[in-house]
Amino acid sequence: MTAARLLGTVALTFLGLLLVTFLIGRVVPIDPVLAAVGDRAPAAVYERVRIELGLDLPLYHQFWIYCTRVLGGDFGNSVMTANTVLDDIKRVFPATLELASVATIIGVALGVPMGVIAAVNRDRWQDQVIRVAGLVGYSVPVFWLGLVGLLLFYARLGWVAGPGRLDVAFDDLVAPVTGVILIDSAMAGEWEVFASAFSHVILPAAILGYFSLAYISRMTRSFMLEQLRQEYITTARVKGLSERRVVWRHALGNVMVPLITVIALSYANLLEGSVLTETVFAWPGLGQYITSSLFSADMNAVLGGTIVVGSVFIGINMLSDVLYRLVDPRAR
Repeated sequence: MTAARLLGTVALTFLGLLLVTFLIGRVVPIDPVLAAVGDRAPAAVYERVRIELGLDLPLYHQFWIYCTRVLGGDFGNSVMTANTVLDDIKRVFPATLELASVATIIGVALGVPMGVIAAVNRDRWQDQVIRVAGLVGYSVPVFWLGLVGLLLFYARLGWVAGPGRLDVAFDDLVAPVTGVILIDSAMAGEWEVFASAFSHVILPAAILGYFSLAYISRMTRSFMLEQLRQEYITTARVKGLSERRVVWRHALGNVMVPLITVIALSYANLLEGSVLTETVFAWPGLGQYITSSLFSADMNAVLGGTIVVGSVFIGINMLSDVLYRLVDPRAR
């Protein structure tokens, strides 16, 4: 796929995302005019606001206005916070980014070695244990794991901090630069704040990372089994190379290319799928923002958050495709 074709695909996908969110905003049983003026506003005020919002125009005209506003970064105002939705998203998105990034690091650091070990020991007890662990990761509801984790590691053992992103004593102690507290506190040399932030993020990230681990280990196992059947692996063994070198250098080196796509998709899924985890752990991220907005019938916030999540998903997919081409010349 050429660069022009890739950009065309991305543009069409983004247009589809805008169309879906626009239609959602029109079919949900929530009147945006009532949400703005309240149910006690006079009929004249209601009609004036309806015209101001462009709801008297044909749908195709409304969609055109919607696209131009979104492309200009205008998602409207939030009824819940009275801020612009864009400002709200700028405030909450770094928290989701921090949580998903730590979860992905955990998933990759454990999932790739587990997948390799499962493939090398196919049908042995190591393989069975890893496959069962992955199956549990897919099957157990995340909110249940989160509640059990809070009860055990926070309430009983006291190994980690509780809900929230930081201890109250450290609030506003570090000026936000990136919005990611782990990075900002490290840059400022505030290691007590860093320790508090790490203690808060490690449990929800481990819960999310468990799901990522299950997916990555399964895909790594599948890729490795395919590589271990190849003739170059047999040749390497015949030449007398150690089994460790054959597996971890030659076979794993060749599966890193498809694994880039797997890891990128896993990361995107964590960004969009952290809603329940953020709710259980009172994590002030985008997922909790969208959930609260939905309960408040704040459709501007819901649709704005959905567009951001969808855009990130599209961006990560495009980035993984580009990395794939850079690493593997055959894909160009």
